[in-house]
This record gives sequence, structure tokens and C-alpha cells, in this order.
Amino acid sequence: MADEARDVKSEQLAVCVRYVSDGAVKERFLELAKIKSFDAQSIAKELQQQIQKNGLAELKCVAQTYDGAAVMSGTTGGVQAHFRRLHPEAIYVHCYAHKLNLVLCHTCKAIPEAVELFSLLECVYSFFSTSLVNHHKFMETQTRLGLRTVDLVQLSNTRWACQLWSISAALDMLSAILECLSAIRSPMAVGLRAKLYKFSAVYALLMFQALLSVTEGLHKLLQKETLDLAEALICKQAVCDTLKGKRTDAFATELYDRTKALCHTLSIPEEGARTRQKQRKMGDFVLETTAGARNELNNSDTLKRELLFPCVDRMVGELEQRFCSVDAGLLKGIQACSPKSENFLSESHLNELAKHYSIDLKTEEVLVARNFLARKTEAGCSPKDMLTVHNLLDSDMFPSLKATIQVALTVPVSSCSCERSFSVLRRLHSWLRQTMDQKRLHSLAVMSIEKDALQHLNHNRVIDAFATLKNRRHSLMLPPTK
Repeated sequence: MADEARDVKSEQLAVCVRYVSDGAVKERFLELAKIKSFDAQSIAKELQQQIQKNGLAELKCVAQTYDGAAVMSGTTGGVQAHFRRLHPEAIYVHCYAHKLNLVLCHTCKAIPEAVELFSLLECVYSFFSTSLVNHHKFMETQTRLGLRTVDLVQLSNTRWACQLWSISAALDMLSAILECLSAIRSPMAVGLRAKLYKFSAVYALLMFQALLSVTEGLHKLLQKETLDLAEALICKQAVCDTLKGKRTDAFATELYDRTKALCHTLSIPEEGARTRQKQRKMGDFVLETTAGARNELNNSDTLKRELLFPCVDRMVGELEQRFCSVDAGLLKGIQACSPKSENFLSESHLNELAKHYSIDLKTEEVLVARNFLARKTEAGCSPKDMLTVHNLLDSDMFPSLKATIQVALTVPVSSCSCERSFSVLRRLHSWLRQTMDQKRLHSLAVMSIEKDALQHLNHNRVIDAFATLKNRRHSLMLPPTK
């Protein structure tokens, strides 16, 4: 797993590894390397050097996980393509956490009403955050209304789930926002209030809060280090099914009623149907394309047809399209290792996975394992996940099957471990520490990120190693004057 980020003065490549040891799945920070060239070949070469440097060259690399940047994910000239020339078995997994973020970003950009809503939220955030006077008035308004004083949330394409946080904050503070904008009365404030003081805007806020709340749990799950690919796909499908359940007339009616109740509290009038006047100026023109006119969102049916259903369809379509980048045969093989899959221990699917990694899977082992696990289930020790199955199988009795399941467990779901290392990097390599060399930066990063491993070190060996170092003390006394 690898990801890159810029510190104070250079570009750093964070490298992490995932493996199964002592009956547990572990993700460990490996290296923080400074890179000078940003092309795919140079990055792949740096990854290979780090593998060799840390004594991992003899081990089989089963997968590689990065974000979806073109330089990393390119099928012919990307890092994953160059790396597979060195490690043919290493399948590429596009980080699922990044994928989910792309689903939300693309949905928010594909629907015109969604684009307007999130642009409006960004403008409201900027209005109250860039001016200390406006921010102070906003805080005072919240206090006067008896609300808990909080700040609005800035939108970002890289911060996961920030869309939900921004919408929830805007809904919680909507009364304070409208009252504060009314009191300021600047041209910008008047325009923002006119946009927010609409039935359709409140409907859109409540709708996106309901839809994005469905994906919030998946955001958190995909950041877990112990998550396996089969479990991630099961949870993704559960989210898809839940979203499809929102594409009903019953939910649309419920959402419309909630909007009416909130608008009644805020004294926002319900928009009625208006008759569109035909423009006489266009009477002599013949158009072969649309002129940009859109249907007004002024009733329940229009809101459902033009806003709710398109957003649900787009989110479901993006989820189903983006979460299928791994080869279908290998994916079925990984799912066959999970007891939650309907194809659990399917020999044909397991063979697809075993063949790719040159594992000679024995048919007898699969048959015996089915009966063995069935007996365990009858005894009340039913395996709940892939890791439990792996730990129940004895390596002497089921060597090839256990090796296959271990491969499935080793395939990473996301590169979030690399992302977490960047938080440490920002604390260590600040503008006050620009002269720190790369070796010291890496050592401090390892101690900070892998602090749990420090507890198992033999401190006496560390003290002995320090004692054998040469004397580095410098005399700070001035020599005597003659």
C-alpha cells in the first residue's frame, strides 16, 4: 500500500504492508521515502527498493493498493502496471475508501440541483468564516436562539464524508443562518438568504442528509485495518439495497412531509405551481437543442422526479460501477473464503484464486473442511468471518486451503494506513523542523505510528546499543585565553 503527500519542502511516499501473522491481520507502516521524480516508473522503482531494503524481496506480494490517480492506476503506464512486471501476482485494488468518496463527489456534480446546493453551502461557509465580524454575529445569533454554538463545515473533495457533516451543520443552524443573514443585509447576505429561504432548498438538505447518512457507516468501516475484501463487498451491497429502498413513493412522501414541517417552523412558504409565460422574443427562432430551461421544483411530484430519484439512481449506479475493479474470477475466489458468502468453500471459485497465486489446492481439503466447519457449527463454534475460518483450520491438516484463505485475507481493501501516516508527518515535519534529515524523520515516524510495537522492545538492548555509540558530546566551554 502506498500514497504520497507533500510536506513542508518535499514530496513523501508512505509505504505500508499488510500481512497475516499469529492469527491476526496486521497493517504496518514500513517507510517514509522522499521522491524526486513523480512519474510512474520512478515511483514503482522506489517501492521495489523499499521492499528490498526491508528484507521482503523473497516474500510473495499478493496485491497492491493505491488511490485512483492516473499515475498510480494506469493499466499500461501506471505504477500498478510497472509493479506487476516485477510481481505478476500482485493484483491492483483501487482503495475502496477513495472509491466511496468519488461516488459522493460525482453524484454531487452530476445533478444540477445538487451542484447548486453544495455551491450554496460553500458560499455560506465562506461568508461566515472569512469575515470576523460576520462570524461574531453568527455566534451571537446562535446564543440568542438558545442553540449550541458551532461553526459550519467546509466542503472538500478529499475529506471523506464532509458533505454529510456540512449538511447536518447547516440544518442544525438553519434558523440562526437565516436570521443572521437577514440582520446583516449586505447584497451577498440578501442573495444567500433568498437561495436558502426556499422550500426546494430545505427539501434538498433533508434529502441529502438522509441519503448520505446511509453511506456514513460504510465510510468508517472501509478505514478498518482488519477488514477483508469479501466483507467490504457485502457491506457495499447492503448500502446499495438500502439506497434502492429510498427510491419509493412512500419515502418521497415522508421526505416531503418532513420538509413541510421544518419550513412551517422557519416560516418558509410552500412553493406553489406557477404558470410559465411564453417568451415572445424567441418566437422567430428555431432551436435544435435545449435552451437551458429547467423544470421548477414546486411540488411533491416534481421534487421526487427531478431531484430524489435521479440522485438515488446516480449513487447506486456509481457504487455498483466503481466497486468492481478486481478481476471477477479472483473476486469470486476471495468471496468463497468468507462464511458470509453464498459460495462459501466453492471449489471452482477457490481454484481461480489458488491458481493465480500458484497454490496447488487439494480437492480433499475443501471437502474435509466443509464437514469440519459443519461440525464446529453444530458445536456452537460457527465461524463468523474469514479470519475465524483461517484460525480454525490447522496448517498441517489443511495446508493449501489455509494458504489460499491467507492470501484472501492479505489483499488490502484501502490505503487508509498510508493516509494516517500523513497526520504524523504533519506533526513531525513542521516549518520549525525543516532541517530534519530524512533518516531521522523516518525513525520518528515509525516510533509515532507503531507505538504499540515499542511496548514489546527490549529496552536493555536499546540502552546497550546507545552506550556503544561513539562519544558525540561537544565541549561548549571556550578555550582559555593566553
